[in-house]
Amino acid sequence: MKITSYEVDKINDPTGIMLGDRYELFLGIEVPEDDELYEEGVSLDLRVILAVDEAGERIVQYHFMNRNSAAVLDFGLEEEEEAEVLAFCKEHYKEAM
Repeated sequence: MKITSYEVDKINDPTGIMLGDRYELFLGIEVPEDDELYEEGVSLDLRVILAVDEAGERIVQYHFMNRNSAAVLDFGLEEEEEAEVLAFCKEHYKEAM
């Protein structure tokens, strides 16, 4: 899996219910042809919700999406991939407007 693009936004919590801050990242991803997510002609996004609080940064939710149809795909990240995505999110969440 290769991250080819990204967008990041801070999630507003007008209720004050959430502890810390939350960020939504849309990661454009490219998967190799031998990956079960691969489908010819289909672009994929990975939507990630990152929590940032006194305990640190962590992924609280993610899902794969077909960029063309916005359909949510029922796949999970492997442990190594999740660590890679978390590192990427930690590096870029501060860019949120």
